[in-house]
Amino acid sequence: MTNIGVYVSNMTDKLVTPGKYFSAAEYHAQRLKAVIVIQTYFRQWHAKTFVENVRRQKSLRLEWERQEELRKIREKEEWIKLDYDRRHNPKTNEDFELLYNALEFWWQEELKRINQSFTGAERKAALRELLEKETQIIASIGRHRYNAYMANQEAAVQAFLDKCSAPKIWRTPNGKTIEMDTQFTIRARELQNIYKGIMLKNISQDERLDVLLTLKHTVKEHECKLTQEILELIDREVDLMMRGVKHHNLEGLRKRIATLFFHFIKTPLFNPQVAKYLKVPQDPLKFYKKIYFCHSCQLYLPSTAFSISSTSRRIYRCRNCISLENEARKRESFLKYKCLLQQLYYTEADYEDDSKIAFLMQLQDIQYLTENIWASQSVLSAWDNLSDLVMVRWNKSLEWSPWNCILLTKDEAAAHLKLTRIEEGYERSFIHKIKHKHILAKNYFSQIPVLASFILDDGEIDEIRQKYRSDMTPKIIESQRPPP
Repeated sequence: MTNIGVYVSNMTDKLVTPGKYFSAAEYHAQRLKAVIVIQTYFRQWHAKTFVENVRRQKSLRLEWERQEELRKIREKEEWIKLDYDRRHNPKTNEDFELLYNALEFWWQEELKRINQSFTGAERKAALRELLEKETQIIASIGRHRYNAYMANQEAAVQAFLDKCSAPKIWRTPNGKTIEMDTQFTIRARELQNIYKGIMLKNISQDERLDVLLTLKHTVKEHECKLTQEILELIDREVDLMMRGVKHHNLEGLRKRIATLFFHFIKTPLFNPQVAKYLKVPQDPLKFYKKIYFCHSCQLYLPSTAFSISSTSRRIYRCRNCISLENEARKRESFLKYKCLLQQLYYTEADYEDDSKIAFLMQLQDIQYLTENIWASQSVLSAWDNLSDLVMVRWNKSLEWSPWNCILLTKDEAAAHLKLTRIEEGYERSFIHKIKHKHILAKNYFSQIPVLASFILDDGEIDEIRQKYRSDMTPKIIESQRPPP
């Protein structure tokens, strides 16, 4: 500082005055205010981010729902289109079942309308007209069936020839495929090419003569009654062609030649490769053991001609007789049950847990289970369109069985299979209702030896039967009482 003998310049000095006192509480309050401001902006950012995520999830959910609706509409349209095509261009037995089922619905509606609108002689005349219309429709269906049979027969013949002439195929350990032709497959392919040449239409006369000459040289290798008849028909066609007979007049003769040559191809003596693809075995002893008597058509038929369910105790009628009776009387369509059973097979195959019971179920069994146990409707929503229903596991940790299943719509089944515990998704009364249906199914299917072997506790079977009888006894007694 300035003193005698010391000079200190004050040009850079500053005047300092005391300010207001800043306490610790005020300091902490200022820090808290700053923290609140920071938290406000952070929460604002977090809220915006959360809302943006919710908005994005909502848009994704709405888009998924829209796509699902479009998918359902598309599947419905495809099903309607397929059903329309089946009814207008029937090809399989299931298609003709649909036609007869539609005919039955139409007949029932017309009969109801006639009974409500007419009486006496007018009713008899209307019923006679209805019978004539029904006869015409049945005749039309019969013509369609014949045309479909001929088309399917030609396709079956081509598939049979392709199967016989196919080379032997096997796969090596490194994943490669090896094909090998034998002398028998080469012979079958040569006969197939000749058959295709015979079936060709709109070819010139010279080309037809070349095909017949090749056929004649092939058939002359063997001497028998069949080959002699083929040679006679070939000579007859050649003679008629030289006389200038038109092609459409030779169709019957050419059809006979093609039919006889197909019999030539199916003879193992002339085509050894065909022996393992014939339905009739070459050993008569094996064939006799699998022959059964049909009590309806009075014919002895192979076992493959009979439809046997798991509840059948004896063989009575063949498939043709059952189908004929259905077309004449009930006119039911079993396509919906076949689709339901096929869907069950696919679902159980995806589990890959060696489930067996589902693959033992036949069409009659799944029909009984659907109609008598589940009343042909979803147990949750009572939706009765079987094309939208599937039969899935009740407890997905156990394999499917008639006493471990539930009939739901496809959406309900998808939601049901997502449940970890059944008690979390359903009320106790609903679970009791499902278990009661399972008891009814177990009581019915336990009478089948193959399915009863999967029920481990025999005492449980007796208990279920006794409980079922005790539950049904009051109803039986009530039904047997005389009316007042």
